[in-house]
Amino acid sequence: MSRSLKAHILLVLVTVVWGTTFVLIKNALADISPLLFNAVRMLLAAACLALVFRKNLAHMTPQSLRAGVVVGIFLWAGFEFQTVGLKLTTPSKSAFLTGLSVVLVPVFLAIGWRRMISRWTAWGVGAAFAGLYLLTVPASHSLAGINHGDVLTLGCAVGFALQIITMGRATAKYSFQEIAAVEAIVCAGLMFLTVPVLEKTYAVWSPTVIWAIAVTGLLGTGAAFVVQAWAQQFTPPTHTALIFVLEPVFAWITSFLVLHEHLGWRAATGAGLILGGVLISELKGSSAQEIE
Repeated sequence: MSRSLKAHILLVLVTVVWGTTFVLIKNALADISPLLFNAVRMLLAAACLALVFRKNLAHMTPQSLRAGVVVGIFLWAGFEFQTVGLKLTTPSKSAFLTGLSVVLVPVFLAIGWRRMISRWTAWGVGAAFAGLYLLTVPASHSLAGINHGDVLTLGCAVGFALQIITMGRATAKYSFQEIAAVEAIVCAGLMFLTVPVLEKTYAVWSPTVIWAIAVTGLLGTGAAFVVQAWAQQFTPPTHTALIFVLEPVFAWITSFLVLHEHLGWRAATGAGLILGGVLISELKGSSAQEIE
C-alpha cells in the first residue's frame, strides 16, 4: 500500500472519529458540565502531544511559543463555544454549523489580511450563508425563535476559522509539532482557568462521560493531530479538504442511527447548502485562498 493511499485512509478514519464524537459529547453532557468536560479532555490531549513532541518542545524559540499561544487561544474559543452550544442543539446541526469555519476563512482573510476572494469562493460563501439561514432561522422568519445553541455554535465556527488561519501562518514558519503541542497546552490551561468563572460545574463520572473523554481526548485530538501532521505530507490540500467535508455527514449519520434525529426539509436543505458551499469554496476557490 502506497503512503498516499495510507494517508487518505487515515484522514478518512480521523474524520469518522470527529463526526461520531458529536453524539458522544451530546450524551456525556447529560452528566457533566460542558466547560469541565472540555478541560479534562483537552488536558488528556495536551499530555499526549507534549509526550509525543517533547523533543520538539525542547528546541522552541520565543517566537514559535508566541505563535503557538495565539493558535491555542482561538482553539480554546472554538471548543468552548462548540461544546456549550452542543448542549442546546442537535449533533448534526452542530456539525454542519461548525463546518462553516471553512468558508469563514477566506472572508476573514479578505477582511484582516486583504486577500482577494475568487468568484467561486464568493459563490461558496453565499451558498453556505443561505444554508445557515435555513438551518437556524425558523420558518416563521422570527429571529426570536433562533436556538441559542445554534448561535453559540456560530461563535465556534468563528473561533475555528481564526485557528485555521493562525495555524497556517504559524506552521509556515515553525514546526507543526511545536505549534500543535503548545496550542493544546494553552487551550487546556485556559479551559481550567475559565471553568470556575464561566459555569457552575457538575460531574457524574459515568461510563458515558469517561468513554467520551477518552475518545475525544486520545483519538479526536491527540492522535488526530499526529495523524494529520503525517498524512498531509502525502495528500494534496484539495483531497484533504474534501475528506474533512465528510465530518458533518458522519455526524448526521451517527445522530440518525443513535439518537434517531431527523432533519426537516428546511434544515436538510440548509445543511446541503452549507456542505455544497464548503465544497465549492475549497475545491474551486482554494487556489486564490492559500494562506501566506
